[in-house]
Amino acid sequence: MTHSKPGLLIEKPGFLSLIQDAGRRGVMHLGLATGGAMDRHAWAWANYLLGNCFGAAALEITFGQVEFVSQLNASIAITGAKVTVTVNGASQPLWATLSLKAGDRVTLGAPRAGLRSYLAVAGGFSVAAGLGNSCATLYREKTGGLHRDGQPLKAGDLLPCEPQSQNPPLQRQVPVDWIPDYREALILDVIIGAQIERFPSRSLECFFTQPYTLSPQSDRMGARLNGPALEVFGERLISEGISLGAVQVPANGLPIILLNDRQTIGGYPKLGAVTPRSLDALAQRQPGSQLQFRPVALYEAQRREKAFLNFFNKTL
Repeated sequence: MTHSKPGLLIEKPGFLSLIQDAGRRGVMHLGLATGGAMDRHAWAWANYLLGNCFGAAALEITFGQVEFVSQLNASIAITGAKVTVTVNGASQPLWATLSLKAGDRVTLGAPRAGLRSYLAVAGGFSVAAGLGNSCATLYREKTGGLHRDGQPLKAGDLLPCEPQSQNPPLQRQVPVDWIPDYREALILDVIIGAQIERFPSRSLECFFTQPYTLSPQSDRMGARLNGPALEVFGERLISEGISLGAVQVPANGLPIILLNDRQTIGGYPKLGAVTPRSLDALAQRQPGSQLQFRPVALYEAQRREKAFLNFFNKTL
């Protein structure tokens, strides 16, 4: 595919770099996943710093190791995983706006903490929306993304964007208090679900008191956990719709937290659902990280989510 617009030319795409926005809406009845940015906190801050709208497309970079050349004067922001960022070899801050000139070479190193970096450009990337009015990249379904085929970015891809305007965004930086420490102990909030009675009290006590470890088999579909196996009453269920963050317990008793690229239906019992705000934190933990769970009331989870959306839907 060729683009008439200049943009950011990818020379090293890293392990997994995907165009992601807020995800697709109104597609689950077709058996399609929602996709979207895994860590909305970091993704939303990258766009917010540049004055972009909440749903603007940005680049989600997993495990860093990316290099690109800007073909135009542009403002960008890089948030998320703690990586080394350089422009023409000079170190640059994270969680802040950066000004690029045409010909500048930008590199991201491997994460020292966290897993995913988010790179936004002022005005957003000019990538056509598809299903669900979204350009989110879904590799499993081979939909969305730069070429609308679900493929990760590769060397030679050009991310088209608008040149910096006459009035570029002000130099901004995220307050330190809003920058997460991805090495902190992780406790995930869980809203108890309707199938809670399928779990014996000893299983629930175990789930909410014992630590679990994030398995290397985790991906954008689900976070697989290693730790104490949970008992479940009864047989498998008739397949039903699955929500984001659902904690399903398969036959081996090891919980799986279903994420953005999850299947739309499933028949394993579900203990509840991890809240969207906790999923943002989970998205930055590397395999082998330890985590625990705690129950949270639905109204409290809704209050936190509403506060998050209200903040990032404001204009800076």
